[in-house]
Amino acid sequence: MKITGIIEFPDPESRRSAARILQALSPDNLRSMESEINDERVAVRFHSEKIGSLLATVDDFLMNIKIGEGIELALEKEDKIQEC
Repeated sequence: MKITGIIEFPDPESRRSAARILQALSPDNLRSMESEINDERVAVRFHSEKIGSLLATVDDFLMNIKIGEGIELALEKEDKIQEC
């Protein structure tokens, strides 16, 4: 049995941020995941035969997204400081 899960970024602000981060992470995508990035949707689909494998992949992915978001916020903060 194949198990599938989707993480979607629905609001426009999260889509822009997620799209940048997903593009940066794309070289690390596994064969068990696909990213969809367009004007209307930013989503990642995961699939696996085992729930444990799916959960581990999603957990790793979310940790990478969190790190990317932290980097993005730090860069925005640095830009604001340099503007002053």
